Amino acid sequence: MGPLPKRKLSKGRRDRRRAHDAIGAPTLIECGNCHQPVLPHRVCPHCGYYKGKQVLDIKDKKSTKK
Repeated sequence: MGPLPKRKLSKGRRDRRRAHDAIGAPTLIECGNCHQPVLPHRVCPHCGYYKGKQVLDIKDKKSTKK
């Protein structure tokens, strides 16, 4: 049998330990090409550019619909 706690942890001590576990809002940056909000270090899903170069060929949704 492994080691067990000698005393019960108080709610305050337990909650202080968990204070940093909350998930924050994601940081968004502005795309240099289309100025839409994008996650950093990722290809823009709106225009397909990354660091000023076109990486993906994004087809316009309006032109594909009939």
